[in-house]
Amino acid sequence: MLLLLRIENFALIDTLELEFGPGLNVLTGETGAGKSIILDALDAALGGKVSSRVIRTGKERALVEATFEVNSAVAEWARAQEIDLLDGSLLVASRELVASPTGLRSRSRLNGILVNRQIMEQLRERLVEITAQGQTVILGQPARQREWLDAFAGSSVSAQRQAVAAAFAAYQKASHALKMRRQSEQQRLQRLDLLEYQVKELSAANLSDPDELAQQEAEQQRLSHIVDLQQQSYQVYQALYENETGGEAAADLLGQAEATLRNMVRYDSQLQPILDLVSSALTEVMEAGRQMSSYASSLEADPERLQEVEERIRELKRICRKYGPSLPDAIAYYERIQTELEQLTTEGESLEILEKAEQEAQARLINACAELTKLRTAAARQLEERLIAELKPLAMEKVQFRVEITPAPPTSVGADKIIFQFSPNPGEPLQALSETASGGEMNRFLLALKACFALVDDTASLVFDEIDAGVSGRVAQAIAQKLYQLSHRHQVLCVTHQPMIAAMADRHFHVIKQVVSEESELVRAGDFYPNSSQRTVVRVTQLDERQRREELATLAGGQKASSAIAWANSLLLQASNMRNSIQLSDSHLSDSNNAQQ
Repeated sequence: MLLLLRIENFALIDTLELEFGPGLNVLTGETGAGKSIILDALDAALGGKVSSRVIRTGKERALVEATFEVNSAVAEWARAQEIDLLDGSLLVASRELVASPTGLRSRSRLNGILVNRQIMEQLRERLVEITAQGQTVILGQPARQREWLDAFAGSSVSAQRQAVAAAFAAYQKASHALKMRRQSEQQRLQRLDLLEYQVKELSAANLSDPDELAQQEAEQQRLSHIVDLQQQSYQVYQALYENETGGEAAADLLGQAEATLRNMVRYDSQLQPILDLVSSALTEVMEAGRQMSSYASSLEADPERLQEVEERIRELKRICRKYGPSLPDAIAYYERIQTELEQLTTEGESLEILEKAEQEAQARLINACAELTKLRTAAARQLEERLIAELKPLAMEKVQFRVEITPAPPTSVGADKIIFQFSPNPGEPLQALSETASGGEMNRFLLALKACFALVDDTASLVFDEIDAGVSGRVAQAIAQKLYQLSHRHQVLCVTHQPMIAAMADRHFHVIKQVVSEESELVRAGDFYPNSSQRTVVRVTQLDERQRREELATLAGGQKASSAIAWANSLLLQASNMRNSIQLSDSHLSDSNNAQQ
């Protein structure tokens, strides 16, 4: 419930503080007095759209602040946002607007904590519903009508809508996966052909040893230099072991040295280590000579093997150029594409799996939508009955109303197109609401709709800006009664020009525009307007009983003569009797509902 609205430098308002209470709060005043500015300020405090023009001329900053006493649901929401309530139940929504050379800067706070626009939008829908002039246009929008029907249906439809949204998301995911799979089928097949060729080629190359190329190249070097190796082996053998040219080999020289050292050791034992070294060297040289002889004997020209090795080297190098650059890289690539080929081969089967998954997801979506349609159809019949009952007291006794539900492509909100059909006059066919209702009828329809939602809507405050436009007499009285009924379940704020509606109010505020001089008020406030000595401001007064009578007389005839005052007194008495009757009726209805429960 809105407790306090404080406004500074907003449009024509310099400073204003209004205290509201439960029940029906009414604002009256002449056309253009600034009544709607107050509602605009409340809308701005809760994150509504504004422009730099709302800042009072000559000022750079505006502030709107709304204090609410919140219910348990809003309190739980605030805790989830880590916002502490004041005094356990108060929430202050404020918005500062600052004009700058680049445009309008705006900062919103909840109990002093800076919050973003999304948070304010979430709070707004929990605290206040503002029905402004011209809003009846949205009554004709099928999407809005669907939302109203679902809101009226309550938790069962809400839960099923969540199920539909989940089923639609699952269907979209499955459909997207299938679409992407089909789009990639051509690329998959092309890739599959390429990998099959490459795997075949690499498999035929019989790659296993990463060092094979080095080994093959080493063998090639040996086979291609057999003659040189044979000649050089013979030369080494002669130099080490047996020289056939008449010269002495290393073994001969070492043998002579060994013999000499043995004689010397007989006379000097210190030469024994040298003798051992020479003896060892002689042994190793002789062994080297024998091995060289064996190596030379093994050397044999093999042109066929050399050709095989050279062909293998060429094959391995070609593989390296295509898949390398090195042989280990080519082997690693071979292993990777074998895995990829296996995956691509199995993906051929996954296409059928994805098609089946999409069909199953679509079936679940259709079933969920069908259940939602069933629930909506039942709710539609209840809404039709309830809304007609609410419209009849509003001088629409012969009204016809039907909620038409027709199939539509499935979406996240179901597979239904909702159209409110309406006929205000006997003999006239049902037509879409937007095509047949007048402005006054639309206002009454909207008010009746709000009355239907009164039991299922937990919004604390309902705001109506001239919901009575285009009506008078008996219809105005019916609207007054309906607003008062609504005020038993919600706080109601209403801007009106109808005396009967104002007479039903629990609190009556009078809005006027005044022209004041700079010297009396504005200069003291710090304003400076060199080209003007006067300014227009909006003033609001909560009326006492005497002032109410005078205002009602003014609303009725524009005068405060004794006859008009007497008429205002009778109007207040009539309103009091209607309030008592409504309270008694609501009490009986509440007792009946409790007994049924």
